[in-house]
Amino acid sequence: MDQHCEIDQTGGGADDADYQERFTARQEEVLEAALGLLVKGGERAITTAGLARAANCSKESLYKWFGDRDGVLAAMIAYQASKVRVAVGGPSATRPAESFRADLEGFGVDLLTVLSGPASLALNRLAIGQASRDGSRLGDLLVARGRRTVSTRAKALIEAGRRAGHLRFADTQEAFETLYGLILRDMHVRLMLGEHVPATNSERAMATHVAGAIDQFFRLYGAE
Repeated sequence: MDQHCEIDQTGGGADDADYQERFTARQEEVLEAALGLLVKGGERAITTAGLARAANCSKESLYKWFGDRDGVLAAMIAYQASKVRVAVGGPSATRPAESFRADLEGFGVDLLTVLSGPASLALNRLAIGQASRDGSRLGDLLVARGRRTVSTRAKALIEAGRRAGHLRFADTQEAFETLYGLILRDMHVRLMLGEHVPATNSERAMATHVAGAIDQFFRLYGAE
């Protein structure tokens, strides 16, 4: 057995609600390997034997960390969601407007970076391809482990902005969906269809696009 694959007891199966927050550095290496296999080889490449070989890990460790194949997929999705960072630190009453805007822009750039990357596109294409298949859970996992995780943290951020007096809105969910839509527009669909989207060309292009989206968000919900 690979010495670097000793079992971490904080792992769990696909139904562990806090699973996405508990990855060790070694588990992240394994999940990066799994995402790489998916991008290169599609659904059939995600096998226990193939992943163990690619990540230089034992199959026993994979089972104990992630459980079954759905557990591996859930972990891949949760790991991708964890890359969308949301800063909600500090007392909301003293949160400077410039800092709050920077946090919104950081969230937007992370969101666009992750969703436009090959791994997320491969996961979403796979979920769409399985949507009509009986017993397929990938779509549900993407919602529960991906979007719902990101939306919960993002809503906490915009609620902090409201408490600090930077935003004014009545419905947090509606405000989040507006922010999400302004950042992504129809780009995710276009990318999944293989279209070239200039706003995702580079870090600078994404930052410029997100800054414009945040400007629009403040015109709709800004308190001043």
